Amino acid sequence: MKMLVNKKAIIITAVAVLIAFSSIVSVNVWGGSGPVTIVANNFSRPLRALASTVANVFESIYSSIYRYDNLMADYEKALMSISVLEAAYRESKEIAEENERLRALFNFRERNTGYEHIDARVVDRSSSNWSSSFTINIGYANSDVRRGNGVVTEYGMLIGQVSEVGATESIVVTILDTTFSAGAFIGEGGNATVKGDFTLMSSGLLMLDHIEENFIVLPGDSVVTSGVGNVFPVGLIIGEVVEVYPYNTGIGRYATVKPMRDVTTIMYVFIITGFEITERD
Repeated sequence: MKMLVNKKAIIITAVAVLIAFSSIVSVNVWGGSGPVTIVANNFSRPLRALASTVANVFESIYSSIYRYDNLMADYEKALMSISVLEAAYRESKEIAEENERLRALFNFRERNTGYEHIDARVVDRSSSNWSSSFTINIGYANSDVRRGNGVVTEYGMLIGQVSEVGATESIVVTILDTTFSAGAFIGEGGNATVKGDFTLMSSGLLMLDHIEENFIVLPGDSVVTSGVGNVFPVGLIIGEVVEVYPYNTGIGRYATVKPMRDVTTIMYVFIITGFEITERD
């Protein structure tokens, strides 16, 4: 096989030399493009066309490779830009959250000078269908938080109560939880009890029970803590009455209450660790 290839190479080389020699002789004898040159040109035309095609193909391939390299370079630059933007976004988000916390702290201190309190951040939320609670980032090792402390917003809206205290984290049951209950005043002072109810929890509502018999309750009436039992300060905002219903027995009434604050989205809270006990007429 190698001998055959060598023979072919020798023949092709000889033909090329012969054509070149004939072209030289043709130019010298005829002074221009003689018959030998013409034949040689006709013979080499397909080769030249093939060479041109091959050259175009290689040029196209090179151009594609060049464009690909440029695209990859642009892609890497874009990735770097995205990384920088993501880092800037995270930093700005952290700054915005810290500003929100400080603003909330300032507002709470301005509005509630009579409370001893601790500010905290919500770090986790319960996903249970049977309860409504969240976890805050303070416990007995890093704060004075205690079981039973009321949990409010910066505007003094009651949103829950500390139910469990760990070393560095604590559990807060929200006012929607079935374990929550507090004495309440309605509107201008009617007494009642506000509590979490399982059938209302999924709708984000509370139950207002044990309403005074002769007290008129209307939708839109405000509901605030009464201070009964000295568990919560007097006057913490809970929500407003949505509807009033008679019991099936025909004796007594209850109402549904919508909290003033969505307890599922709040991020910063205040734990009331101490307050002045006052009586409300």
